[in-house]
Amino acid sequence: MADKNRICPDTEAYLCAYRCILENMIEKMTRAKLSDSISGNFIVQMIPHHRAAVEMSENLLRHSCFEPLAAIARNIIRTQKQGIAEMERMLCGCREKANCPNQVCRYQDQIDGILQTMFEAMRHAKADNSVNIDFMREMIPHHEGAVRMAKAALQYDLCCALVPVLEGIVKEQEEGICKMERLLAQCECGR
Repeated sequence: MADKNRICPDTEAYLCAYRCILENMIEKMTRAKLSDSISGNFIVQMIPHHRAAVEMSENLLRHSCFEPLAAIARNIIRTQKQGIAEMERMLCGCREKANCPNQVCRYQDQIDGILQTMFEAMRHAKADNSVNIDFMREMIPHHEGAVRMAKAALQYDLCCALVPVLEGIVKEQEEGICKMERLLAQCECGR
């Protein structure tokens, strides 16, 4: 009799790639070169976050043909790549918007807490024998982290060009969370 809890080889390959992407994201986000600009700091930490979302979505598409989730993954790839390009273009200008040391310290303390919560949730997302379910359990906390980071940054004096980007992150990622939570509930119910 087969062990129902044993992870199949395709799922294990998916999870192995996911773990590598996650650890690379964690390293890049925690070692980002920070400055006296909350706007610049947000960007240098969000770019690797967005890159990881693209890579995680591409990883899903290599292992799944479940169209409702594939559509979500393709949308993540498209919007995150656009976001990366936009943030790369505005980084130099946004870094010129300096904040007082107390604000930078308070902001970074908030971000550090958000990142630790997100990293832990993503590292400990329950693995299943379903790549689709695994992806949603991993990507929901990833999106939640982006929303919390953007909302934290919006509490401070920022480069005016960055504000609509942050508002867009909140809107897009909250919509993505809702879609994935509904789909996850359907997938888990149908098992």
